[in-house]
Amino acid sequence: MADKRDYYEVLGVQRGAGEDEIKKAYRKAAMQFHPDRNPGDKEAETKFKEAAEAYGVLSDAQKRAQYDQFGHQAFGPGGGFEGQRYTNMEDIFSAFGDVFGFGEMFGGRRRSGPRPGNDLKIQLDLTLEEIDSGVERTVVLKRHEGCATCKGSGAKAGTGPTQCGTCGGRGQIHRNQGFFTVATGCPRCRGLGQIIESPCTSCRGAGKLQEKAEIQIKIPAGIQEGVRLRVTGEGDAGDPGAPRGDLYCIVREVEHSVFQRAGADLVCELPFSFTQLALGDKVEIPTLRGKAEMSIPAGTPSGKVFRLRGQGLPRLEGGGRGDQHVRVFIEVPTKLNDRQKQLLREFAELEAKNSGHKSFFEKITSYFS
Repeated sequence: MADKRDYYEVLGVQRGAGEDEIKKAYRKAAMQFHPDRNPGDKEAETKFKEAAEAYGVLSDAQKRAQYDQFGHQAFGPGGGFEGQRYTNMEDIFSAFGDVFGFGEMFGGRRRSGPRPGNDLKIQLDLTLEEIDSGVERTVVLKRHEGCATCKGSGAKAGTGPTQCGTCGGRGQIHRNQGFFTVATGCPRCRGLGQIIESPCTSCRGAGKLQEKAEIQIKIPAGIQEGVRLRVTGEGDAGDPGAPRGDLYCIVREVEHSVFQRAGADLVCELPFSFTQLALGDKVEIPTLRGKAEMSIPAGTPSGKVFRLRGQGLPRLEGGGRGDQHVRVFIEVPTKLNDRQKQLLREFAELEAKNSGHKSFFEKITSYFS
């Protein structure tokens, strides 16, 4: 791992770079070191593969988070992901060519054959309780499935697709422009390379139908908002013989009525009476997993924060749980009976007589005068 360059350095961006900036930097590097522009240049080819590898990690939110924390070790033995090294140019064009238009800009490097299914994306709303324990969710969505009538061919029974005569089955029309070749999608077959003369009546030649699917998704405990979970092979169906797309689940935390999250820690504010803070008390504090006992020392000021160790959320990368921070404040009663008012007046008189130091209000007044 020591001989590998930092991925941010490879693309020439800062660590806080946004998605669009990273995409722009990769496009620039890919254009500069593209093998069609550097024929026979092994160094340029190596840098082209290096840029693709860097983009493959930094464009994926989950992989990028792991890389930011562990560096290249995240993709080696014991790391969170299997490393992605591109040794074949076709793999690079297949993975990123459609995103950046390489197939149209540099002629004929798109991988031919059946097209894989499209990826799908959904949002998963999770409560803090679900994040705390981990949960398995069943999501219902609509996705494209291969047509059972034509078995995905799109052609009527007894017939089949025929090769497009305009592009010769390539799906693209090529024309030379300077030192490289420009390829555009064939207008007749719309880039498919085949023509269906007698379309299937069920799917109308598409080869796929939209159907409802139920998918089980396992969410690990401690997951953070914005993390993108990848469920391999649960996207749209591909062409016959091609793999399905993937399903990406974007995590969103539902606002909690008591707790706020700060990484693996939880924060809450709880009201107590003046007598509890002045005299001290032992109280039960709500946690995500029930209740915990907390001691309030006598003379505790309003606004003091107490820490309950291990009562936070589990850390996704391991290492136990975070803590729960409890900020206490005085709850002023709004309704007092005559006896309570009398006692408070007596307390105020005693406090004024026995106090050997200036009150906060007196200190502020003397400062301005």
